[in-house]
Amino acid sequence: MTTGAGDSAPVLTAPLAPRRTEAQVRRAVAAVYVVFIVNGFGFASWASRIPQVRDLLAVTPGTLGLVLLCAAVGSLIAMPLSSVVIARFGERRTVTLFALVYAVGLATIAVGVLSGIGLVSLGIFLLGFGNGMWDVAMNVQGAAAEQALSRVIMSRFHAGFSIGTVLGAGIGAAMVALNVPVTAHLLAITGVVAVVIPIASRGFLPHSRPIRTGQSSSKRALVAWTEPRTLLIGLLILCMAFTEGTGNDWLNIAVIDGYRAAPALGTITFALFLAAMTLGRWFGPGIIERHGRVLVLRVSAIAAIAGLLLVVFGRLLPLAMIGSGLWGLGTALGFPTGISAASDDPGRAAARVSVAASIGYLAFLAGPPLIGFVGDHVGVLRGLSVTLGVLAVALLASGATAPLRTDTARAPGPEQ
Repeated sequence: MTTGAGDSAPVLTAPLAPRRTEAQVRRAVAAVYVVFIVNGFGFASWASRIPQVRDLLAVTPGTLGLVLLCAAVGSLIAMPLSSVVIARFGERRTVTLFALVYAVGLATIAVGVLSGIGLVSLGIFLLGFGNGMWDVAMNVQGAAAEQALSRVIMSRFHAGFSIGTVLGAGIGAAMVALNVPVTAHLLAITGVVAVVIPIASRGFLPHSRPIRTGQSSSKRALVAWTEPRTLLIGLLILCMAFTEGTGNDWLNIAVIDGYRAAPALGTITFALFLAAMTLGRWFGPGIIERHGRVLVLRVSAIAAIAGLLLVVFGRLLPLAMIGSGLWGLGTALGFPTGISAASDDPGRAAARVSVAASIGYLAFLAGPPLIGFVGDHVGVLRGLSVTLGVLAVALLASGATAPLRTDTARAPGPEQ
């Protein structure tokens, strides 16, 4: 049996976390890192060009919010189905198939900016649908690798995602500065996703079917929707996803419009937000092991609030840049720590991650249009202040991430 310090880690046992060879685990950890990195790279590459897409489509912030909403709709259709799909096909095939759907979405956006808003909206929907399945499957595989490794590492996988976003945003800034067309840029990213993910996912651990009797995968998924702890974790993920998503979708535009900054400076501020999130996710596991999930998440929410206040009310671009770093740092651990908490019982991980992530992705359903509509009236920069209330809810919900010690986990295993 392995445990973390404080409230940081679940209790695992051999029946639910079967032994893998050291080589299998190392290969799986590397594969999960690559899949997370490419997911972040693809997302930030698209997000870094949102201002140019807005200009090409000639739409208002409110209309742009509705267009971005298509991604959330796609994800929210996919995610509730993901536990059944993963149970049927396993994480490797699920990630491979839906990464290709994601790539088709990117290609559709790339072509759509030349023809109109309808094709772009379809591409964003496909991107969200593919990402919804891809996201849950890679997190379930990440939880399996974490449990096989017997130490906290989930947030470092999400740091891999953030490393990908920094790379994507940095290349995106260069593409903007060099006036590279959106179409050419996004088509190149499509090729990266379509080639790298099918190869990388071959290193995943074999799909482990949960040791449960009398319940189908669909039954487990339905039961997970009735569990208060799982629902509260979903609420926490929702709040942190709203905060992270607001930065991803709107920080660039808020800085350009609110501070009258050059487009390249807006993208650099966005890159600072992503870089801070990456640092938080990379160094987070050690902090969580020392101080526990709950305390770390509460301090994180306070840091994000301070950063948002600097961005919205700082008046000077350098202060806004500092604020974007605090915002990213405070947001870093919310999503991965929530996913790790939902995975405390490996036998129910797929169902619970599916539920928690589905609730969390409601943030992407509400966030883009809400900030966009508020931005139409008070400006996008002031519209970001809506996120402050969401972070207050995250402070209250963070207690749900305290480790789950199930009866199964307490049962003696062969190593005890």
